[in-house]
Amino acid sequence: MRVLHINKFLYRRGGAEAYMLDVAAMQHERGDATDFYAMDHPDNIPSRYAGHFPSHLEMNPLPPGVAGKMKGAGRMMWSVSARRGLAEVIAGFRPDVAHLHNVYHQLSPSILAALRTAKVPTVMTLHDYKLVCPSYTMLAHGRPCTACVSGGLRQAVARRCKGGSLPASAAVAAETWLHRRLGAYDQVTVFICPSRFLAERLTEAEVYRDRLQVLDHFVQAPAHAAPSGSDPGGRLLAAGRLSAEKGVDTAIRAAALLPDGVRLDIAGDGPERQALERLAEDVAPGRVTFHGRLPRHEVEALMRSAAALLVPSRWFENQPMIILEGFACGVPVVSTPLGGIPELITDGVSGRLVPPDEPAALAAAAHGYVGDASARRSAGEAARRIAAERFSPERHLAGLDELYARAGAPGPL
Repeated sequence: MRVLHINKFLYRRGGAEAYMLDVAAMQHERGDATDFYAMDHPDNIPSRYAGHFPSHLEMNPLPPGVAGKMKGAGRMMWSVSARRGLAEVIAGFRPDVAHLHNVYHQLSPSILAALRTAKVPTVMTLHDYKLVCPSYTMLAHGRPCTACVSGGLRQAVARRCKGGSLPASAAVAAETWLHRRLGAYDQVTVFICPSRFLAERLTEAEVYRDRLQVLDHFVQAPAHAAPSGSDPGGRLLAAGRLSAEKGVDTAIRAAALLPDGVRLDIAGDGPERQALERLAEDVAPGRVTFHGRLPRHEVEALMRSAAALLVPSRWFENQPMIILEGFACGVPVVSTPLGGIPELITDGVSGRLVPPDEPAALAAAAHGYVGDASARRSAGEAARRIAAERFSPERHLAGLDELYARAGAPGPL
């Protein structure tokens, strides 16, 4: 089978990109032909089709000046260059199926017109809430929000959900309205939802409710799952993008409430890093280490040396890969009961669920693993079993094959 993966970025920027690259690698390893279409970017991995990619354009925030903002808005609505470039890649690669990921803004739904013209079966993994929430995150001013699900897209404008800006909020709401009105995503036969929570919100909003299929992500088991080296009782880990909705500030404040010997490692980078470093220096001096963006094997090493993985999100997470990676390493996960997270963590079994934005509750749950090796071991073993049984790569690939076939693609080689 020939699979063309399409995403606006072609490097390990976040969970969506990591998922796409790992899936493509597994498909290639079993004998499928795989390739990619994306936006041009200096961090992209090498691609033989890079000459056909639309030009690099940052969209968050929109480019400065009136001309820049008009260019960005036009790209969001309909990118002629992305459609033309994809048509050329289709002609060269001849895919049996196109697997879309995050294509909004920089690529736009114009690429679906190229797929429709070429009669390429198309599926799309929904990594966020863009089809139901114009600002992607179902957050309004830092708080979880479902207003657009039940109240329509005008809510995004009324609440100024996009960075508190009326023009930006109006732009993303208009983008979503126009794409719905034009049926821009009608070419997609199957929308893959990694969580029931996401599928339920789309169903409630009556967005392609007859095309939704829930399919768990997958996680590769690391070579060594059990904690290695020194006893992990004194270390905790938070990993991922350092942005406000991830709640890493709550993890830092929780660390300050724990006994003096407990240390917090933070792996990742993002727009909040400097503010988080200042917070750590203020409330927990000398007890928080920022490692920056690390290769996967180094993140796994930190996990194996941690008593627990902290995922203190304050937004409706879909199916965060970092939790699956923690499970595969046999590490208990302390997180919040938002979005798809409760579908992963059984409170008191594979980890703990605590309210968001409550450092004391997060600290208490983490301390239960820091101070109790038996609890650590029991939860870690449960997490590892879940990773092996529910989130195996083989199970995920089989599910994808079934959904590709439903879209009209031939079976795997």
